[in-house]
Amino acid sequence: MKHILIVDDDRQMRRTLQILIEAMGFDSVAAGNADEATSQLSQRHFDLVVTDLKMPGATGIDLLEDVRASHPHLPVILITAYGTIETAIEAMKKGASDFLLKPFDNESFERVIRRVLDLERFRTENQFLREQLAGSWAAEDLFLELPGLAEVGDMISKVAPTNSPVLIRGETGAGKEVAARCVHRLSKRADGLLVPINCAALPGELLEAELFGHARGAFTGAESARKGKFEIANGGTLFLDEIGDMPMSLQAKLLRVLEDSIVEPLGTNERIPVDVRIVSATNQDLQQAIDEKRFRSDLYYRLNNFEICLPPLRDRIEDIEILAHAFVGRFGGEVGKPRAALSTEAIEVLQEYAWPGNVRELRNLAERAVVLSNDTEIGADFFATMLGASSAPNPGPAHKPEPADTELRGPTLAETVARFERREILRTLEETGDNKAEAARRLGVSERNLWYKLKKHGL
Repeated sequence: MKHILIVDDDRQMRRTLQILIEAMGFDSVAAGNADEATSQLSQRHFDLVVTDLKMPGATGIDLLEDVRASHPHLPVILITAYGTIETAIEAMKKGASDFLLKPFDNESFERVIRRVLDLERFRTENQFLREQLAGSWAAEDLFLELPGLAEVGDMISKVAPTNSPVLIRGETGAGKEVAARCVHRLSKRADGLLVPINCAALPGELLEAELFGHARGAFTGAESARKGKFEIANGGTLFLDEIGDMPMSLQAKLLRVLEDSIVEPLGTNERIPVDVRIVSATNQDLQQAIDEKRFRSDLYYRLNNFEICLPPLRDRIEDIEILAHAFVGRFGGEVGKPRAALSTEAIEVLQEYAWPGNVRELRNLAERAVVLSNDTEIGADFFATMLGASSAPNPGPAHKPEPADTELRGPTLAETVARFERREILRTLEETGDNKAEAARRLGVSERNLWYKLKKHGL
C-alpha cells in the first residue's frame, strides 16, 4: 500500500484530502505545517507528499526544498489557491512533481496522484535496470533448453508459479543467477523486478544498508537517503546470491524481515511493508555451515522450501557444444566477426576439459577466442593453447630442429587424449565386469558422463 503525507494548515482541507486519498486505496497521514511534516518524514516512510503552498511559517516551497535535501527521490505535489505561472515554474524548478490549483474536482486530483506515483515507480525501475542489466543478454531460453539441465528445468517449471522461497545450489559459475532469472520469469511476479544482490561482495553494514535502505547520514558516506533492494523488489523477486557468506548478525535481521514482511531502513524508525519472493543461491554446504555455527538453521529452513541443484559443467558434456557455439556466436556479433565458428576438433578439446570455473569459464574462454583469433574458424590448437596445453609434440632439445614434414609430427592433443580415455574406459569396464555405475565411480565421472563417452568412442 502507498503511504501519502498531506500537509495543509486548513483542518477541513486536510480531512477532505485524506478522505480522497483513502478512497483511492492508499494510506494517509496529515500534518498542519512544514515542521510537523518534517517530523513525520523522519519517523516513517512515505511514497508521496501533497502540500499546500501558502502556510504560516515555512511555505510549501520551503518544505519542498527540505524534502529534496533529505529524500531526493520522494515526489511532491503542491496545491494552492494563489498560484501563478511564475510560482508553478519556481516549484517545478525546485523539483516539484506536479502543481494543482484550488478549486479542483475529485477526478483531477486522483488523476494527478496516480500519475505521479506511476512516474516514480517507472523512474525507480528504469534506474535499477540501467544499473543492473546494462550490457547483459537474455540466457534463460538457452538455459532451459540444455539437455544436461532437463531435470532442473522441470523442477523450475513446477516451483516458479508458487511464491515459495527457492534455494539454488551449485558450484561457482554453474549458472545460479540464470536459474534464478528463469524462476522469476516463469512466476506470477514476472511483471515485477528481479533484483540481485551478492551477499559476499559487501561488508556487513553496507550489505544491510543495500538490503534495507538507509536515511541520509545513517553512516559515513550516506549523503542522501536510498531505497533498499527489498523495497525496490517489492512485488517482484529478490535474488540473494552467495547467501552462505552473509554475516551471522545480519542473518537474524534478514530472518525477521522474511517473517514479518517489514523492512526498517538504517537511521530511521520507518516500517515499510514489502511483498517479495526470495530466491537465494550458494556454492557452500549450508548444513556444514550450520554445524560450524556460521549459518542459522532457522534461516536455512526459511529459505529452503524448494532446493534446486545445478550439476557442474564437467557432468554435462552434452551441453558444452551448445554453449560454446552460443557464446562464440554472441561475441562474434559484438566484435564484428559474425562468421566466427568452432571446428569439430575444437569442440572435442573443450569437451575433454574439466571446467573448474564451469559455464562462466567457458563463456570467458569463448570471448577471448573470438577476440584473439585471426581465423574465421577457431581450431583445436588455439583452445589447447588457451587452456594451458600445447597441441604440438615435445620438440626435444632446443638445438634440435623441428621436422619439416608434417607426417613426422605426433598426434594432436585431442587425438592423444581421446586414445588414452578410450583405453582407460575399456580397462575399467573390464575390471568391473561391465558395471557402468562402478566404472563411473572409479573414473571419477557421473554415470551420465560415462554413457556419453561410450557413445562418443563407439563402445
